[in-house]
Amino acid sequence: MIKHIVMWRLMEEVEGTAKEGNTRVMRARLEALPKAIPEIGRLEVGLNIKDSERAADVVLYSEFDSPEALATYIQHPAHQEVVAFIREVASETRVVDYEV
Repeated sequence: MIKHIVMWRLMEEVEGTAKEGNTRVMRARLEALPKAIPEIGRLEVGLNIKDSERAADVVLYSEFDSPEALATYIQHPAHQEVVAFIREVASETRVVDYEV
């Protein structure tokens, strides 16, 4: 099994939309992915609730049966649409993929 964890910091405002609005849109778009991409075994999105200079704003936790399933997810057009949105609103991204 592959665990895929991504954390983002978002910009305070993008094209008139505040960070809080973009975090909600981002969560909704990420949470819609399992319906479009069957390779996703599990997907959970969390929004930060504690203000800290070390904190990320959004975290994605997902599981895949294999490295190939993760690769399919990454390349899937539905995922790429979400990635395009995230690139517009995120100022920083961190990712960890590991096998268990």
